[in-house]
Amino acid sequence: MTTVALGTGVGPLLRGWRERRRVSQLELALRADSSARHISFVETGRSRPSEEMVLRLAEQLDVPVRERNALLLAAGYAPRYAETPVDAPALGALREGIDRLLKGYEPYPALVVDGTYTVVAANSGITMLLDGVPDHLLAPPLNAMRLTLHPEGLAPRIRNLPEWRGHLLEQMERQIALARSQSLRRLYDEVAAYPLPERADGDWDGPGPGAVAAPYPYFALPLRIEHRGRVLSFVSSISTFNTPLDVTVAELAIETFLPADAQTVEHLRELSG
Repeated sequence: MTTVALGTGVGPLLRGWRERRRVSQLELALRADSSARHISFVETGRSRPSEEMVLRLAEQLDVPVRERNALLLAAGYAPRYAETPVDAPALGALREGIDRLLKGYEPYPALVVDGTYTVVAANSGITMLLDGVPDHLLAPPLNAMRLTLHPEGLAPRIRNLPEWRGHLLEQMERQIALARSQSLRRLYDEVAAYPLPERADGDWDGPGPGAVAAPYPYFALPLRIEHRGRVLSFVSSISTFNTPLDVTVAELAIETFLPADAQTVEHLRELSG
């Protein structure tokens, strides 16, 4: 659902996005085929932008689709982008394509999350990694960040947890900077406050206090996680949809985990039969 603060005109909102992107009025005017004078008038409320101009400025400022609807509402126009429930018939072809992609990636783990890391779909590789996670963390709606960083979740089994935790929190911070999401901010505050679980051996992989030397090359930061007495190593990749015209689709992300060593490949193939 798109919301906009009462009494907030489109001018201050556009100025906020421009300043967040560190773009001058002149630079924005050149990008949007306008003038710095007109941009100034829009931001101060002296001129009401057309619907086309609102969308053009939003495009140049890389405003998320959800927030483009908020800009349109603030300017007195109807939202342009629908927010279709992911289980709606209209997204049936999308769901089928995602399911085929996830299934085709097995036995390697892959999942799809929305803008607040709620798990929309996952394959058997992800289910395998969740062995032993308590039921209260697996109750719907599943949240990938909680599952990963909670002291009763995957966190105690992640060999390089300090590094991986830092990577995930930085990722969330970048998203919060790009999109003014209060729900994402609340999730960040929650998971950032989770304490680091105690390791039985007292050591983590990777740099930092109490860490042992990292037994992996640094071509990419891996997720190193224990499973059935072995340590599996993965590098992750995140994909999103190009030029989305729906808020739900715009906020979906597909994360795939590629084995980072031969031992991980062998173990996953053994498990898959």
